[in-house]
Amino acid sequence: MATERGGRGMTADGDTVEVHRVVFAPSGLTARVAEGTTVLDAARSVGADLDSTCGGRGICGRCQVIPSSGSFSKWQIESDADALTEWTSVEEEYTGRRPIADGQRLGCAALVRGDVVVEIPAASQVHRQVVRKSVDVGSLELDPMVRLHYVELPIAELGAEVGGLREQIVASLTRDFDVTPTDIDARLLPLLAPTAKRGDNSVTVAVRDESTICAVYPGYVDRAVGIAVDVGSTTIAAHLVDLANGEVLATNGIMNPQIRFGDDLMSRVSYVMMNPGGDVELTRAIRRALDTMVGDLVGEAGLERDAVLDMTIVGNPIMHHVVLGIDPTPLGQAPFTLATDGAVTTRATDLDVDARFCEVYLLPCIAGHVGADMAGAILSEGPHRHDELQLLVDVGTNAEIVFGNSSHVLAASSPTGPAFEGAQISAGMRATAGAIERVRIDRDTFEPRVRVIGAEAWSDDSDFVGQAAGLDISGVCGSGIIEVIGELYLAGLIDVDGTIRSDGPEKTARIFPDGRTFSYRLFGDSDDPAENINITQDDVRAIQLAKAALRAGIDLLCEHNGTTDPNAIGSVRLAGAFGAHIDPLYAKVLGLVPDVPVAQVASVGNAAGAGAVRALLSAQQRREIEQTARQVEKIETATEPRFQELFVNAMGFPHTSEPTPNLAAETVLPVAQHRSEAAGARRRTGRRRPRT
Repeated sequence: MATERGGRGMTADGDTVEVHRVVFAPSGLTARVAEGTTVLDAARSVGADLDSTCGGRGICGRCQVIPSSGSFSKWQIESDADALTEWTSVEEEYTGRRPIADGQRLGCAALVRGDVVVEIPAASQVHRQVVRKSVDVGSLELDPMVRLHYVELPIAELGAEVGGLREQIVASLTRDFDVTPTDIDARLLPLLAPTAKRGDNSVTVAVRDESTICAVYPGYVDRAVGIAVDVGSTTIAAHLVDLANGEVLATNGIMNPQIRFGDDLMSRVSYVMMNPGGDVELTRAIRRALDTMVGDLVGEAGLERDAVLDMTIVGNPIMHHVVLGIDPTPLGQAPFTLATDGAVTTRATDLDVDARFCEVYLLPCIAGHVGADMAGAILSEGPHRHDELQLLVDVGTNAEIVFGNSSHVLAASSPTGPAFEGAQISAGMRATAGAIERVRIDRDTFEPRVRVIGAEAWSDDSDFVGQAAGLDISGVCGSGIIEVIGELYLAGLIDVDGTIRSDGPEKTARIFPDGRTFSYRLFGDSDDPAENINITQDDVRAIQLAKAALRAGIDLLCEHNGTTDPNAIGSVRLAGAFGAHIDPLYAKVLGLVPDVPVAQVASVGNAAGAGAVRALLSAQQRREIEQTARQVEKIETATEPRFQELFVNAMGFPHTSEPTPNLAAETVLPVAQHRSEAAGARRRTGRRRPRT
């Protein structure tokens, strides 16, 4: 791999100095600094989001960073293991309230002496990621795998034949609860006597699946909890749940620390391929994050880690394998072979998660790129439980699609890439405070108004300036990208084929020449176009490619199911962190989904996480998804000859060849689209369709 080295530079006094590259993950911002510069100063020089309330005096501990070593192809850099100085006296003597975490350095103290990649963890960021994943499991009959039982043991007397503590506990469970466990976790045996003593001869035991004693506590304990985790490629969401009543006690969401190895899944697989031991690094990163989340969740609920008895995990196939410590590289190349597509049960401690009584259940995967996250979504939304056809789409860097009903369920994945999440977009950014998330464009003046995360008011409201004060409005997140391109199309500034119209400058000064194409100024009024937030022709093309891949996958499943009429589809459900914030109308305007009535398109939020919670609270739900996953028909888009044709046809807005009569009745389409609708009607009926 070709890499770019720092080189040499010259000081103001004319002395020659070594210059090194410092790349900050996950943003990718790159600083070129003189040897001996602190990491904090390097971050400040390029505007990297690194906190420091003490001004770099080594007091607050907020500027902690994680140095990384190895080859990073996405940034073309070899990160040296010794690129930062050894621990400094500032770090050795540091006594601040925020301890220096293992493997982390103080950015204000560590000095650069080589090319390096440093990760800025979420806790060290000023503008932390807004992780917006919630859970709704609907109605569910509670049937947890683990239940608590209080046992009073007989007082031991010399000569009395009462058996060992284990046998006494089993006898009491049989007598009082009609539960006769046949096994006990061997790790509990040394704990029985001291626990019984601390409980004054009474204990609370946890029994898993009515067969195994898996935990023991002194005295009476009335709360056992489990954790449901959705390991996404960008974010990780977890819910701490009371196993007895299903109450969500705490929720936590963080950025997936693996982002420093690549924004998308294939980049991370490439990292593993190019760096021996890279799979171990990926596994270590995700397991540390899981362990931290467990600690944060129980801390928020006022509990101890020993209270956690069960955990369910969903994730795409690569995340699934990496959590288990399985090399993900077979999933990076055809035939995309899974190590296992069945459900997996293991101990939390085997995943380096400090919860000694906890067992972990990973939901089954469905295919090489349709993972346990989609199994969770199926469990939550239940296409297999109903007669009407349901289209379930998890919109992400790799879109996962399920289509069918109680008779037949099909699944596929489409390589949409990271454009929907802001990557590959000139002004794209993640869903962080200050990101533009909503856009409207006036049809007469072509003037935009926007709404940003962190402010309720629209930009043309008098309250906007005050609400947006302190927000860094520097880009557009995924939902905003969808809406601005949809609005540009509806306003007639973009053609059906995705071209920003050359006569745009005649309509509005917001359209301006940009090289050989045109761009639209969305936000800002600087004379220098680079200072504004613009939507470029390349941005439109990136969204077209992403949405065409998604739509082609959907159309392929519809064809395999024999469904060619969109009106035959009962409902369309958009899942995932990104899908949860797409306006259904704009999903149709861009052609992300077929032309079903907009009332039948809904965002269902974190369906994968909801499925993980259902599996946490119900043994029956685990059996249901294991059976359903085995019956799903898998369609491999990479080997389907029709996929490319469907992809090309889906490039247009809303579609190159398919008419959209429902959409035409739901919004005012551009004149060109009306003509396309009329032409489509003539092809179908031989008659001219009346204009609306």
